[in-house]
Amino acid sequence: MSTETLLASTPKPDPRVDPQVRRATAIGGTAILLWSTLALLTALSQRIPPFQLLALSFGISFVICTAVNAARGKDVVGALRQPWPVWALGVAGLFGYHFFYYLAFYLAPQAKIEVNLLNYLWPLLIVLFSALLPGERLKRGHIIGALCGLAGTVLIVAGNGLSIQADALPGYLSALACAVTWAAYSVLSRRFGNVPTEAVGGFCLATAVLAALCHPIFETTVVPTTNEWLAMLAMGIGPVGAAFFVWDHGVKRGDIRALGVLSYATPLSSTLLLILFGQAVGGWTVWAACALIIGGAVLASRDVLRG
Repeated sequence: MSTETLLASTPKPDPRVDPQVRRATAIGGTAILLWSTLALLTALSQRIPPFQLLALSFGISFVICTAVNAARGKDVVGALRQPWPVWALGVAGLFGYHFFYYLAFYLAPQAKIEVNLLNYLWPLLIVLFSALLPGERLKRGHIIGALCGLAGTVLIVAGNGLSIQADALPGYLSALACAVTWAAYSVLSRRFGNVPTEAVGGFCLATAVLAALCHPIFETTVVPTTNEWLAMLAMGIGPVGAAFFVWDHGVKRGDIRALGVLSYATPLSSTLLLILFGQAVGGWTVWAACALIIGGAVLASRDVLRG
């Protein structure tokens, strides 16, 4: 399959009348629920250095997802035979996002709130970047919904105050690169709509290998406990496993603008999950953010919700 064929844009169905678009959007939306568990699972394996954790969790993801796809009769080997632009985008998206994410917290450990806020700009960027795709059009409801979601994210991540620290600027820039990387990966994936989702398994393998190469350079190996192995296994199955496959399906065949704004549920549901397990304390900011995020999601998704 030629690169030109892969880059050929698919005509965009009307989400108000096409049930396949609604179904693909719903499937992609399950990634948001899976990503919501990442903070809790990371907390349960917090002794493991970032690159070691990345290598192990993505390695588990590759093994499990490849086995599942093979059992379903998918051509997991043939799916890896893709042109270099596909591999470049996939590896840059998965490895690049996590690299910048961990680097941001490493460079600005005293500014975790601000770094996290900048990271969660990626849903807003997805909505805005989607306007650049052929056949897409950014409407007023999408912009308003995205801004409502951003306001909710600010309340969750910076509910106790927000300050700008000049010495943390490298960390801020890394967090911004993190947000741009994931938004660009999500939007550009739509340009490769003919690439089978099974190819994501190869991207997971490449991410695991690159992280394994980075680990001995930057970190000291920690032997995981049984509970930490279980947490990493859950990561490989869910937030760094199945989540990427359903997200790939959603951004290629669903309403990418609606998915972008619905993604604001990630910091919200993640926070609520931490509160439920006693890892954080709730307050008025959480519930106000809930109203903003849900309201923004409804505004941005009304084309999908109709029909």
